[in-house]
Amino acid sequence: MQTETVDYRDGEVTLRGYLVYDETLPEKRPGVLVMPGGFGLGRNAKGRTEMLSRMGYVALAGDPYGGGIEIDDLKEVMKQVTDLRADTAKFRRRAKVALDRLIAMPQVDPSRVAAIGYCLGGTFVLELARDGAPLAGVVTFHGGLETKSPATPGMVTAKLLILTGADDPTVPVTAERNTASLIRTRPRARSTGSSTTSSLTNDHGGQCSHSSMRSSTMHELCR
Repeated sequence: MQTETVDYRDGEVTLRGYLVYDETLPEKRPGVLVMPGGFGLGRNAKGRTEMLSRMGYVALAGDPYGGGIEIDDLKEVMKQVTDLRADTAKFRRRAKVALDRLIAMPQVDPSRVAAIGYCLGGTFVLELARDGAPLAGVVTFHGGLETKSPATPGMVTAKLLILTGADDPTVPVTAERNTASLIRTRPRARSTGSSTTSSLTNDHGGQCSHSSMRSSTMHELCR
């Protein structure tokens, strides 16, 4: 298993990601972008990239802030996240440059790339989907669902798996409904002829209508 620190840029900001892949495999293979949570590029995101590499993927953990830093103070995390999310275009670009870096890797099949993220990372990858990024699939775990720039109909082409707890206090019911609307207007899956878009969010008083859709594994998302 090959591990590398890879530098890439977002304007004037130098970002430092964590790349992992099996260097013994000669063929191109699916890639997975892993966007970290609000505390930055730490052990959790790096561990997930290593796990995905063992499963046969090329995995890149992106850098939310620059320099590959971790933040250990919650107040500083909130300040950094608030600054990033104030400008939706800037927020999406921070994830998009990481995706571009992954797709540029010679080991990656650019037609089979997915993005996953937990908490802030989930918000990053969902915004990539809303922006029409060339992704086969997007998986969010406890990610923020609110956005200042909703996707236009037909913009989202990725398959979606959105994992959100019914009683998660950080996810307003209105945001959940808006995301359900995004899912319902997404085009049908291109290659299989059936929708594999999913939300596993439980009902809030019976007001969500999208929890019955079929879920997908990462292998299905990158197939």
